[in-house]
Amino acid sequence: MSIPREGRIVAVDWGEVRLGLALSDERQFLASPLGALVRRPGKRFPMPAFLSHLAAASPVGIVVGHPLDLSGAEGESAFAARELAEVLALRTRLPVELVDERLTTVRAHRAIRDQQGSTRGRREDVDALAASILLQGFLDMRRGSST
Repeated sequence: MSIPREGRIVAVDWGEVRLGLALSDERQFLASPLGALVRRPGKRFPMPAFLSHLAAASPVGIVVGHPLDLSGAEGESAFAARELAEVLALRTRLPVELVDERLTTVRAHRAIRDQQGSTRGRREDVDALAASILLQGFLDMRRGSST
């Protein structure tokens, strides 16, 4: 099942400790940072907090960042992200797609610095912005492939 072309999409930018969240508009043109979820060491994905975000957003699908290494191979984090995508699909009954997230966090740091901002003490903002970059790339790719 693929994500419908209209309606909000939630993105999850994978991280071992923090997971950035972003949300698209109804027409799927613009992605905006939504926040971040923090996972305590050794604990599972914070599903109740994620489901709360979903309830407020009423999305039609979920995009999960797939942290491939620079060569495009799957490492331990990529396998964990794939597993998360499967769990989210089962728990939410929404279509879930994995999207290459290489360098999204680097691009988020660069975007903040380009605006003369500091990333110090703003890890959750950086992760939410990285999720937004991930989602915007997904939205742009889909628009390009549908024309």
